[in-house]
Amino acid sequence: MEYITHFLDLFLHLDKYLSEVIQSYGYVTYLILFVIIFCETGLVVLPFLPGDSLLFAAGAFAAKGDFNIGLLFLILAVAAVLGDTVNYEIGRFFGPKIEKQEHNRFLNKEHVQRTHEFYEKYGAKTIIIARFIPIIRTFAPFVAGIGAMSYKKFLSYNVIGGLGWITLCMMGGYFFGNIEIVKKNFTLVILGIIFVSILPAIIEYLRYKLSSKPIK
Repeated sequence: MEYITHFLDLFLHLDKYLSEVIQSYGYVTYLILFVIIFCETGLVVLPFLPGDSLLFAAGAFAAKGDFNIGLLFLILAVAAVLGDTVNYEIGRFFGPKIEKQEHNRFLNKEHVQRTHEFYEKYGAKTIIIARFIPIIRTFAPFVAGIGAMSYKKFLSYNVIGGLGWITLCMMGGYFFGNIEIVKKNFTLVILGIIFVSILPAIIEYLRYKLSSKPIK
């Protein structure tokens, strides 16, 4: 039981334990990173997995020589694009049935509603913008599938958003992750990235709550 708990902790917080994973699993870490980025973007029930902070950490370790930066970029880019594609297909086939259900233990309908509102505001560009917003990032392709956005249109935004997300977050870690002050405060930096990542979602949530208050 303790081993399972430790494994789940590593899986859910890989950004904090990446050094330990690299030492223990070596090249298999590439596969582990692929799986987590794929699941975070591809499975609508797993929006809580690390995303931005994990990419930053991976970039920082690539700068130290623990990863081949070109191979790492290719693997993570494929994971991001493929994940959104799978999520889109899940939304297209199962979304309408799930939306009709009043309660669903696996799907937070409030998150789906907030993503719908993002589409109303930003249109198809939501696929790109959502890449940089946790929770919305996971639900955007799912809602695109529900809304029957053409796959050709979705794919173009998916590729642009996926490559942009991987490039900015991972290369940010590659160029800045090993600066002395960043290295000495790496945990704080990761926490800062997480906070900055969720800040737009917090702002949108507060705006949603304030706008939904009844006028007295």
